[in-house]
Amino acid sequence: MRVIRELGEIGCGEGVLVPTMGALHEGHASLIERARRASEETSPPHGHASRRGAPGHRVTVSIFVNPTQFNDPADFQRYPRTLDADLALCERAGADAVFVPSPDAMYPRGVDVPVPALPEVAMRPGLEDAHRPGHFAGVCQVVLRLFMLLRPVAAVFGEKDWQQLQVVRAMTARQGLPVEIVPSPTVRSPGGLALSSRNSLLTPTERGTALALSRALADAGAAPDPVAAERAMRRTLAAANVRTEYAVVRDAATLGPRAPGRAGRALVAAWVGAVRLIDNSPWPWRPG
Repeated sequence: MRVIRELGEIGCGEGVLVPTMGALHEGHASLIERARRASEETSPPHGHASRRGAPGHRVTVSIFVNPTQFNDPADFQRYPRTLDADLALCERAGADAVFVPSPDAMYPRGVDVPVPALPEVAMRPGLEDAHRPGHFAGVCQVVLRLFMLLRPVAAVFGEKDWQQLQVVRAMTARQGLPVEIVPSPTVRSPGGLALSSRNSLLTPTERGTALALSRALADAGAAPDPVAAERAMRRTLAAANVRTEYAVVRDAATLGPRAPGRAGRALVAAWVGAVRLIDNSPWPWRPG
């Protein structure tokens, strides 16, 4: 496995990218494994010629804690950084290369790194943009930068960050980029907690409390309509004494109001102690 730190070492690209901010766990390992499969099965986005089998076709993981997507500087400073363990996980999961750029490489002084226009799905009321202003502008900026530098044919994003997945899809389409966005299912602990880099910041007691998020989603899945589902989620979260930011049911693709007959998604964000967690599931939820 090759570790790339300088832009001049990137090579010809054409592979499948797994963008991360490090602090990797088994959920990230599943993304890398999905990328390995995608490297054999990826078809090009509509209107673009296939690049399968191109020289340099490989699985690349990027590790970069992106400062432009943190609206709270303290959150940026305390984000877990575990590079040695991350590299070991990448090799074990089957990555061919890991791109570990410096901030100066990603955002060179005197170089205007573009921030693409935000798609509508990034600005839906009551979701991430309401609580983390500027977050998706930073996400779109760093993802576009990675796409331009590494020139992947496909990129794998986890469904745990559901709104981010939809934002990246919409941004990629708007920019006309020949990159297929490949989703990968959320990986959970045996108790149901969605794996997240931020879980390492939880105390053992808080880990138990955090199970309220997946319980809330399960309770929403049993509700007869979106209004009842949202009430059920809030009741479950309140009973666990977590501070809820949002607990909603939306259209799965647009994240606007769900119309009858359209696929829905239940989404929740809550604070467990000093740690902000997010989770989501299809609505209605059919476990297993």
